[in-house]
Amino acid sequence: MEDDDQKQLNTPTQEPEQPSEEAPKSSEPEAVGEAPQSEEVGVSEDTGVEQTHSEAQDTTQESESSEPSGASATDEVPTVKKNDNPNAKWYVVHTYSGHENRVAAALKQRVESEGLASKILDILVPMQDKIEIRSGKKQTIKEKIFPGYILVKMVLDDTSWLAVRTTQGVTSFVGIGNKPTPISDAEVQTIVKFTQEEAPVYKQVFAVSDTVKIIDGPFADFIGKVDSLDEEKGKLRILVSIFGRETPVELDFLQVQKI
Repeated sequence: MEDDDQKQLNTPTQEPEQPSEEAPKSSEPEAVGEAPQSEEVGVSEDTGVEQTHSEAQDTTQESESSEPSGASATDEVPTVKKNDNPNAKWYVVHTYSGHENRVAAALKQRVESEGLASKILDILVPMQDKIEIRSGKKQTIKEKIFPGYILVKMVLDDTSWLAVRTTQGVTSFVGIGNKPTPISDAEVQTIVKFTQEEAPVYKQVFAVSDTVKIIDGPFADFIGKVDSLDEEKGKLRILVSIFGRETPVELDFLQVQKI
């Protein structure tokens, strides 16, 4: 008995096991040195379905790339042209004769270098195609309609006036007194239409009563006088003295030469 009681005294008392307070570990190992990333959860406005932040970005990218294929950069709203400035008027500028193109080029360069494109909008040297007879051959040339003048569309103020007036080759503005006087748009349109005529006309090298020599045809070497002209067809009628009588002969501009 005593031995049994001694064994019970020497046996340590076992305490009941307490439940562990540690959270259960995830079965997937975490990457070393990387903090767990939390995903932002949002609700789609269209469907009400929850989406993660990354899914919402993907949806936005898809909607941006799903624009109609017909839209392009060329379908922009047209801008107002500079020449539509209601304050701009056409003025006639007098230049040295034969310097019209040179003055126009110098003024255009000055407009670009001084940033005057909003004040000086357009420069026009009215010209028309003409057929000229040189050495018995037809040549198409550009002939100035108003020698010694150019047209300038501009918003007239001290700056623009000074830029035009001080351009080399310019002598003055055309106007009443010392004040530049604008011309109407209708006048300018008439001039532009005249310069754009397709069929070139002959440059007038002959005049009625001019003495000419026939250089081609059956009446070659005859001398006569110009009786009439047809510039559109390039024809003229010459009065030639044959057997003491004046006989009219119709010839081409190329068949006669001015004496």
